[in-house]
This record gives sequence, structure tokens and C-alpha cells, in this order.
Amino acid sequence: MQNQSAIPRFVLYGDPLQDVELDFIHVESIHRRSSANDWTIRPHAHPDQHQILVLTKGAGTVRLEEREHTLRPGTIVTVPSPTVHAFRFEPGSDGFVVTVAMSFCDDCLEGNERLASLFSGHGRCFDSADADHEALAEPFRQLDREFVWPAAGRRLAIKAYLQLILVTVVRLDRQSEEIGERTRHRDADIVVRYRELVERSFRHHGSLDEFASNLGVTTSRLNIACRACIGKSAMAIMHDRIMIEAKRHLLYTGMTVSEIALLLGFQDPAYFNRFFSRRAGVPPGGYRISHASYQGFRTMTP
Repeated sequence: MQNQSAIPRFVLYGDPLQDVELDFIHVESIHRRSSANDWTIRPHAHPDQHQILVLTKGAGTVRLEEREHTLRPGTIVTVPSPTVHAFRFEPGSDGFVVTVAMSFCDDCLEGNERLASLFSGHGRCFDSADADHEALAEPFRQLDREFVWPAAGRRLAIKAYLQLILVTVVRLDRQSEEIGERTRHRDADIVVRYRELVERSFRHHGSLDEFASNLGVTTSRLNIACRACIGKSAMAIMHDRIMIEAKRHLLYTGMTVSEIALLLGFQDPAYFNRFFSRRAGVPPGGYRISHASYQGFRTMTP
């Protein structure tokens, strides 16, 4: 694969890996990195980090995979790893971006399913129109102070403020509340572990029997859990993940359809075309053409 065909992956946009605490957290203002990049953060992903952003001033848009959302003061965005995302801000916009290692984030979640749901899927925006924006941003400010202040108990304080941010966001999240009320713990555990397996091996097109066996459940039980938690069969979840990766490469890289097919484990490009067309309603080439308006978000060297 050519380098120019790859979706850029950074711990921090445009920075070499050694510049940050890889197992921990990074906090900075939106203004700092965005103003240096003409207020445009081009499509990229983070290998092992989640992000949380709050806009306190200005406006803009965020693109999370295929979806585009409007940003305004008080908007909070969660970006799970490895979601492909991009931002455009109005000049002078500001706020905070928290980049947190998945391992440290998991420690902060302490097994709470409601908090963990913030980093499921492919990113979400939370509109706090009815909330006090200053109060909403305050834990981000406190987290920023702790990040740059090497005082005693720094790591514990950072963990506490990050947990407060996560709780604040989940209280804005009515969808998470409804899911939490109707989803049983066992089903959720099966689905979380299944999606982890899918993430590691979706290019190999393994059978559901193999996945179920690795999870210690029957194929029927796996399907029941997936339908209860997500409303889709286990195979549909697998196919959705393949489609997400296919769309990423169609939108953000210059790879040919045949190259993308091979990358995703399809030995026959014609079969990949049929697979994609059935689910997207158009063939891969047509999908790329129909989304030509996103050329401004296309990959370029930072």
C-alpha cells in the first residue's frame, strides 16, 4: 500500500508519538492546534486513544466517519478510537480537547457501562443547549490546570476530573440512559467482547461459530445478545464493521476498489462490489463519486 493511500493515525494530530505521554492523557486548547492548521483538522484517527472535545467559543463542524455535525458553544464531542474524524472551526474558536489513552480511560470507567457507552460506536455529539455552558466547561479547565501543573497527586487529580467530565456528559445523554435501563449486564458483556473480537479480525471473515466459541457461548446466544443490545444480528454487526472500513478507504484514500477489496479480505473484487452494493445501495465507485463533496476533508500530509 502506498503511504499516500493510508489514513493518517496520530496520538496527537501532526505530532510524533514520542511527544506525548502514551499511557496517560493530553489536554490542550482548541485554539492551539487548530489556529496553527488554518482552523482545519483533516481526516485522521488515533491508534489507541479516545478524545473528548468541548467547544466554549465560536462554531464549526465535525465529521465522524460519514456523519457531519454542527458545533456551537456547549457542544461536547466524544471520539472513540479508531474513528476517522475531522474538524473545521471558525477562526477564533476555542475550547478544550482531551486525548486519553484507552488503558487510562478504562481505569477511569471502573466498569461502569453507562460511562463506557460514551466510547462505543463511532463518535457522538452532545448538545448542552439547556445547560450552564460555563459550569459544563469548568471540569475541562480544572483538568487542563492539573495537566500542566506537576504537583503532588497529579495523576489522581486528573483521573478525578476526567471521571467528572464523563459523568457530566453521560447525564446529558438520554439515549445512554434508555439503553442502560433495558440492557442486561450479561448481554452487554457478550456484545462488548464480541465487538472487540470483530475489531481485531473482521478482515479475515471468520465464522460466527468461531466467534461464539471464543466467547464461550453458542451462536444462538451471541445473536440474542446482539439483538437485545444493538438491535442487529451478530453477522450484521460484522458486516457493518467491514462496510465502515470500506467507506473510510473510499472517502479518505486513493486506493482502487480492487485494492480495498483485497485489504478487507475479499479475494474476488466482483464479490466485494456485490457485497458493498447490497448494503450501500450503490457500487463502491458510485459511492466515492457521490461523496465527492467531501474532497476538502481528504487526506493530505500535515
